[in-house]
Amino acid sequence: LSSFFQGLILGAYIQGIKTTNGIYTGGGLDWLTPFSLFTGLSVVVLYATLGCGWLIFKTEKMLQNRMFELMPKLLISLLVIFVCVSIYTPLAHHQIAERWFSQPQLFYFSPVPVLVLLFTFLAIKACKQRKEFLPFIYTLALVILAYSGFLISLWPYVIPPSVTIWEAAAPASSQLFALIGALILIPIILIYTGLSYWVFRDKVRVGDEGYH
Repeated sequence: LSSFFQGLILGAYIQGIKTTNGIYTGGGLDWLTPFSLFTGLSVVVLYATLGCGWLIFKTEKMLQNRMFELMPKLLISLLVIFVCVSIYTPLAHHQIAERWFSQPQLFYFSPVPVLVLLFTFLAIKACKQRKEFLPFIYTLALVILAYSGFLISLWPYVIPPSVTIWEAAAPASSQLFALIGALILIPIILIYTGLSYWVFRDKVRVGDEGYH
């Protein structure tokens, strides 16, 4: 559910938010559209593919074999989703189409579809070769490519299609306060996250009592 609603929010965001003079003027259910429902399901498939790759890396035997069989199907589904979103987005939003097919955005964006095909092929091939870590890494690369395409499409609008990041920015004093807090907290978060991954770095083994 959290994945689905995250995708729902993403779809509503891509569709754009109606504002007048910086004030929201849309309806209460503007977020609920066929496209936002589709992006909700898309994010579920995306996270399922990532989870499948992670289970291949972290498990063995029967469960790992099931994930090796399932992951190519999820990757094909993910590729179809990328194609559908890539076709719908410029057709439904002429501003995004202009950004995609004008310079310098076209130069930045053109490698994305090629790399998506490449990493999808490599991930499927890694599953067939029963590589344990590469399917997850290649899927992670697909996630990065998807969000890079998303950023290229919407930049510099933080509230599409009318409010830019510069117009929505907080005062410099507030930004400085947030920066100081981030410089303190982010290293702490990275340290305890890295520690948790280090503690649970081994596989979950059948019949084992736990991590050693």
